[in-house]
Amino acid sequence: MSQQVEKKTLNVEDIIIASHTIKDVISPTPLQYNHLLSERYGAHIYLKREDMQSVRSFKIRGAYNRIKRLSPEELENGIICASAGNHAQGVAYSCHLLKISGKIFMPTTTPKQKVNQVKFWGKEDVEIVLIGDTFDDASEQAMKCSQEEQRTFIHPFDDYDVIAGQGTVGVELLNDCHEKIDYLFAAIGGGGLLAGVGTYLKHYSPETKLIGVEPQGAAGMKESILKGGVTTLDHIDPFVDGAAVKTVGTNTFNIVKDIVDDILVIPEGKVCTTLLSLYNENAIVVEPTGALSIAALDTYAEQIKGKTVVCIVSGGNNDIGRMQEIKERSKLYEGLQHYFIVQFPQRPGALREFLMEVLGPNDDISHFEYTKKNNRETGPALVGIELKDKEDYFPLIERIKTKGFVYRELNNDSTLFQMLV
Repeated sequence: MSQQVEKKTLNVEDIIIASHTIKDVISPTPLQYNHLLSERYGAHIYLKREDMQSVRSFKIRGAYNRIKRLSPEELENGIICASAGNHAQGVAYSCHLLKISGKIFMPTTTPKQKVNQVKFWGKEDVEIVLIGDTFDDASEQAMKCSQEEQRTFIHPFDDYDVIAGQGTVGVELLNDCHEKIDYLFAAIGGGGLLAGVGTYLKHYSPETKLIGVEPQGAAGMKESILKGGVTTLDHIDPFVDGAAVKTVGTNTFNIVKDIVDDILVIPEGKVCTTLLSLYNENAIVVEPTGALSIAALDTYAEQIKGKTVVCIVSGGNNDIGRMQEIKERSKLYEGLQHYFIVQFPQRPGALREFLMEVLGPNDDISHFEYTKKNNRETGPALVGIELKDKEDYFPLIERIKTKGFVYRELNNDSTLFQMLV
């Protein structure tokens, strides 16, 4: 298998060429003015709706651009990739359109909805391999398979043709927005989206501030920039699966570090709150990564007043089966959900006393597990309490203490929390 000579730079011309290469395959996505967010922040806020792309994320842009530029020799044994879901869909769709054999490695933690979509788009032209717990695990195995089967590896972000493809989002942005863009907010996973769009905007709209946004559990670009080189994270939280990358790209790092104006790190719970708000207030269904850019607006609330702001909604491949966890994480972040281990005296009326005299009028039991042991004076119960307002927390704690119940709060004990809740 011959290998294409790797480029060493990314030029604006590459992005313009990419926009012509993919124009018949992708759907130009709308740039929508959002009245609710604009009023909330006193700004002119536009959403670039990449969740409305044909495969419901921007990833088709880079995947197709890269595959379309491969030589016949590079395609001879087929292609291979690793992905947490969205890049896989872009590769699968490209394989089916171009009738290329594809093998796609995905983490076992990938939401089922994304796996099913990869099957749908790739049909008989792709084979899916579920392996490892994270993108990095799947990527390692895909690289080994690439060598063994002589398949060309299509990197999800650290390839200049992929980055150029993602940069076509920026071409559409500047074509569609008739105002000067003061701020652009974009999610960072491996860095391909911000590297591509940022390269284009810094050339044609150099006054635009570029703000990258990462989840707290996988802030690899922020860490790498702080340390002056690509840094592999020891552990990541895979919840924001589209951005859960242990190691950002070398090429993307070299681009982003020179063009980004700030990188914000957003707690996963805040992302969940934003995701639910987008659904409830705007009827927009996004995946956690797709909500990252909007979740960052609170941090910049003062700076963006009166400004024109674009948030790239990067993807909408959310699994409805995750909604309960999303609600839970949101409530925990907002201080509305609390878990305790409560030692109940093993006497009649103890539980009734807790319900009647400890719970406030607006408090609710959301979880309760208890097994009575007759040979003990007290028995532990796992109790989940949902509050209507976070200000009700301290009165609740005071009532628990006043009534003499021995308790342990789990929200601040990550080890116990993960074991029991």
